[in-house]
Amino acid sequence: MLEGGEDLHVVTLNGTLQTHINTQAGKTHHKCDVCAKEYSQSSHLKRHMRTHTGEKPYKCDVCVKEFSQGYDLKRHMRTHTGEKPYKCDVCAIVFPRSAVLKEHMTTHTDEPHKCDLCGKGFSELGRLQIHMRIHTGDKPHVCEVCGKVLSQRSGLRSHMRMHTGEKPHKPHVCEVCGKGFSRLSGLRSHMRMHTGEKPDKPHECDVCGKRFSHLRYLQIHTRTHTGVKPHACDVCSKGFSHQCNLKIHMRTHTGYKPHECDLCGKRFNQLGSLKIHMRTHTGYKPHDCDVCGKRFIQRSSLQIHMRIHTGYKPHECDLCDQRFNQHSHLQSHMRTHTGEKPFHCGVCGKQFSQLSILLNHMRIHTGDTPYNCGVCDQQFSQHSSLEIHMRKHTGVKLHVCDVCGKGLSHHRNLQIHMRTHTGYKPHVCDVCGKGFSDPGNFIKHKKIHTGMQVK
Repeated sequence: MLEGGEDLHVVTLNGTLQTHINTQAGKTHHKCDVCAKEYSQSSHLKRHMRTHTGEKPYKCDVCVKEFSQGYDLKRHMRTHTGEKPYKCDVCAIVFPRSAVLKEHMTTHTDEPHKCDLCGKGFSELGRLQIHMRIHTGDKPHVCEVCGKVLSQRSGLRSHMRMHTGEKPHKPHVCEVCGKGFSRLSGLRSHMRMHTGEKPDKPHECDVCGKRFSHLRYLQIHTRTHTGVKPHACDVCSKGFSHQCNLKIHMRTHTGYKPHECDLCGKRFNQLGSLKIHMRTHTGYKPHDCDVCGKRFIQRSSLQIHMRIHTGYKPHECDLCDQRFNQHSHLQSHMRTHTGEKPFHCGVCGKQFSQLSILLNHMRIHTGDTPYNCGVCDQQFSQHSSLEIHMRKHTGVKLHVCDVCGKGLSHHRNLQIHMRTHTGYKPHVCDVCGKGFSDPGNFIKHKKIHTGMQVK
């Protein structure tokens, strides 16, 4: 029997031992009143409660940023002090966090742990075990707010930001442009944009010769050749070669749109979509047609436009074999066969097969003429009408007759002109039977019979 403080020391040790035994045995005595999650220690429950209360008792003395956990503050302080306690034994590079060092070590070590299903290699057994959840479907991490299950803890942390509105922590800031990064490696890669330094890329693709700075980047790249897509969507089963692409895709199901336009408030699920949208406000059109000079906001729009010049029409109607250069045009065309007119005018009740035709029709009721000629100030209700009108000033004649070489400003005029070569006269007078190839001449002719003055 020990005496005094020694006896107390034994009790303390026994208490710690009992806690350890409870943890190993899965015994939990401390339950959260909010979400019913259970913990083996009261201190763990106390830390957990801060996720519900939002309490952040740990404050940075330098930048006043607050944290809910003490170890988060300790790690954050290294961004101010520059402390990097974790050193690579191979190349002596130092890092502020052990997780970053572990990631760095994969550049030196082989990958002994291979997945038996897809062949992907890992430097650590733990990472292979996490990877296997992609194949098994195991999702041990549950969101306490909405109940969503995720396969990785990092995915749960990212998901929680949807509920809390918290922005991801990016302690590594570029001194040139101020952009922040969550990892130091990301900042280093970014700095090459400013310095012009070319990164060392020792890993080369055997198929296309493209080089990469890290072996894992090469492994991800090879999926473009092999077609392997290990990341599958739980909702629609669509596969992706990279996890980040799956995360972005999931926003189409959840409706999560984190990127907002500062000018009109419209939201987007991808940053790239927001950048393209901003051009609608700035008027910036970086993609121009080499043939006619027309400019476009998106490269895809330019590619579709080029089909006008090349004549490429990949979309074919199954009923009449008519071809179109855009799928949307084929969809509109199909309504000529089905007779479907889903767009209704709220004023006169007239129905239309296309929304654009309805919008143009509505200007008959509103009198709106938003398109103005910059030369003569004439106004038009349709942009296409303004474009045709502008050819009177510029003299541009895009449509050329294959027979006689005559140039015309509008495709419709070329169609009418071709009748002078074919002899086709679709407009026939009901009174005298005379035929006309041009509808304008036909209208003038009918005035002869009605007694109206011909202009």
